[in-house]
Amino acid sequence: MNASIAKTGTKTVSGADADRRARLKRLRAELTARGLDGFIVPRADEHQGEYVAGRSERLAWLTGFTGSAGLAVVLKNKAAVFVDGRYTLQVRAQVDTAQFDCLPIATHMPWDWIAGAMSKGGRIGYDPWLLTPAQAARYEAACKKAGGKLVPVPGNLVDAVWADQPPPPRAPAQVHPNKYAGRTSADKRREIAVALKSAGEDAAVLSAPDSICWLLNVRGADVPRTPFVLSFAVVHRTGAVDWCVDADKITAAVRRHIGKEVRLHAPGTLGDVLDRLGQGGKRVRIDPAGIPMWVMARLKRAGADISRAADPCQLPKAKKTRAEQAGMRSAHKRDGAAVCRFLAWLAAEAPQGGITELAASDRLLACREATGKLRDLSFDTISGSGPNGAIVHYKSTPETNRTLKPGDIYLVDSGGQYLDGTTDITRTVAITIKGKKGPTREMQDRFTRVLKGHIALAMAKFPPGTTGSALDPLARKSLWDAGLDYDHGTGHGVGSYLSVHEGPQRISKAASTVALEPGMVVSNEPGYYKTGEYGIRIENLVMVGAAETPRGGERDMLGFETLTLAPIDRALIDTPMLDTDERAWLDAYHARVWRELNRAVDARTRAWLKSATKPL
Repeated sequence: MNASIAKTGTKTVSGADADRRARLKRLRAELTARGLDGFIVPRADEHQGEYVAGRSERLAWLTGFTGSAGLAVVLKNKAAVFVDGRYTLQVRAQVDTAQFDCLPIATHMPWDWIAGAMSKGGRIGYDPWLLTPAQAARYEAACKKAGGKLVPVPGNLVDAVWADQPPPPRAPAQVHPNKYAGRTSADKRREIAVALKSAGEDAAVLSAPDSICWLLNVRGADVPRTPFVLSFAVVHRTGAVDWCVDADKITAAVRRHIGKEVRLHAPGTLGDVLDRLGQGGKRVRIDPAGIPMWVMARLKRAGADISRAADPCQLPKAKKTRAEQAGMRSAHKRDGAAVCRFLAWLAAEAPQGGITELAASDRLLACREATGKLRDLSFDTISGSGPNGAIVHYKSTPETNRTLKPGDIYLVDSGGQYLDGTTDITRTVAITIKGKKGPTREMQDRFTRVLKGHIALAMAKFPPGTTGSALDPLARKSLWDAGLDYDHGTGHGVGSYLSVHEGPQRISKAASTVALEPGMVVSNEPGYYKTGEYGIRIENLVMVGAAETPRGGERDMLGFETLTLAPIDRALIDTPMLDTDERAWLDAYHARVWRELNRAVDARTRAWLKSATKPL
């Protein structure tokens, strides 16, 4: 999307605003034609994915907001866009604030806004493919509180007024070899079948593409940055699967791979598959936090006995096999060498001037492509200099593209998709010229506090059964000591050549009931952001594994193995702020980076790497 944004991060009125006002007007006309008083426009597809196909970018088309999470509510006389803490700056830069209120979801829940904004007797419409039962229940309660009604509508209202909406994706599926997966699809299906039998369930409906791709050992290219095949599936207690997928995506190789136990159906016949589950009152599992409301409503009409429980594939998928663990290590070593080549280039070229955010991200992509193994980026690179780095999920555009200057802090968050693993790394570096302006004392203080939190989490030992929410304060304590914090989670799960953001594990303030288990991969990414000036984040991926129990200890312990390999900028560290154990961890980490990567890079990068990994 071409949003006109000033380099300061503030928005200027443009032709794009006028175009979107016309779109909003057409949507309101559609409201009137349908007898509705409002419509909910989530940033979602039928699978509740973070990355969606072009035809599902309804929120961006309507409002201009291009973040990966958000929602708009459009009434006849007012409208609002709701975003989380990552996007509070971005949304105001991209959205026409004369037409939409821009509200942080942490303090303004959209269902509460509806309850206060809609008129008594009003009818708020929604697309039942784009809201989950859990979400729909909240909106229904809000509408009822206001004396109105939540109404499922056939056909999305945005689609009705989006003349040039892209067609559905039809990228061919590919077999994901067992040497990378570590388990056959048949073995996985048997495991899920046993879980269903144990729970007294006859089948489970799967709508999450990562679950289906994991279960069937397939990958695709239906959405950017994530190798998904968009589809629906029903897995039965026999281990058989009904897979509702576009036939154009299924190659002969995939047909041979899935075998006779996986029955293929056209996407439009999902309703018929669900109806058959209702015959005889079969007990069917759905995940109310992920399945479309349409699916649950269809099952209810068919007479199925609905069991509400977590997607049965999510937890086993998160616990990587030995082959996946080895693949993640291999992918991170390859990716780390590429990142080091980029950082060495940046250290030499940026102080000379003329390097922009977009030029830097292009160079980093070229370094990854030079490995010959890159399938795609794992997300759009966040390349933010100075004040742009304070926008947590910033994406540089020609309008915002900033030149890296001496005295700046530059934040680059990036990752790659490889057949053997998925990577995600953030490095924050100071752009300096020897003898001239360098990072300020405040920048070094904030960076070192973030580093202390990163190290505390990396060094953590914890008993089995510990959740990520119990560990989250470790990453924040040094910032909290100074009255500081950050408004995003500390860690997200990461897939194995799947989504860079996957559940069910996470590390955040939000309460979690999912314990961290061996084989799970999560990010370790505390940060600090000073609006209008700079941003700091240090991110490595870590894998849960057994840890040595201290002498005299009475319980088995778990800990983290750091997967990511790249130096942390020593120029930003206030060394006296680190205690002995923290210095030892950083020196040991840098020694490992040197040991594992020095023979994987060119001579110029090797010279830079030797200096960058020196002991403190």
